[in-house]
Amino acid sequence: MSKAEAAAKAKASPKGPTKAKPKIAVPPMPVKPAYLQAKSAAPAKADATDDGRRGFLRLGFWGLGAVLALWTLATVKFMFPNVLREPPSKFKVGPPDAFPVGKVETKYKAQFAVWIVNTEYNGQQEIYALKSVCTHLGCTPNWLEAEQKFKCPCHGSGYYKDGINFEGPAPRPLERYAIRVAEDGQIEVDRSRTFHEELGQWGNPSCFIPV
Repeated sequence: MSKAEAAAKAKASPKGPTKAKPKIAVPPMPVKPAYLQAKSAAPAKADATDDGRRGFLRLGFWGLGAVLALWTLATVKFMFPNVLREPPSKFKVGPPDAFPVGKVETKYKAQFAVWIVNTEYNGQQEIYALKSVCTHLGCTPNWLEAEQKFKCPCHGSGYYKDGINFEGPAPRPLERYAIRVAEDGQIEVDRSRTFHEELGQWGNPSCFIPV
């Protein structure tokens, strides 16, 4: 068979089965590196920072509001002072027979800074109101019942029951307040008027009630 015949025969014969192409295996996606994962969490950190800033601003506004409120309260208090803090200059303590001879009543000391005393002065029994302020430097003495004297805890000044100073640095006796029997029969003390023994004012009938 010639070459031409062989070529014609090969051309005329049907083609054999086509061999299938092999599939190419696709590798899996690589795992994301750790440094890339940290970068992806960065926006959350930024959000936390923003929250901190907002919290700081809120705290600042609250502090400013508190300062303004205190300033307003102080202004109102200055404009409208509480005149009722001071006890009244005149007050009543009861009838004269509520104060027996020799007694020093101390219950009015805390509120009114006064003792009500019933004792003898210059040979006369009297009820009077002693100011509970030491004449040395203004401390508050105490009545010592066992020793029958007023004693200042600051510098040791001492006063007899009638208010006359006898020990320590006190330069003069205690002062008396004005006192009288009011229309209703009660003793009324007037702290707006004081009487000094060293000036001879204890002889004024406005500073004692004869018993």
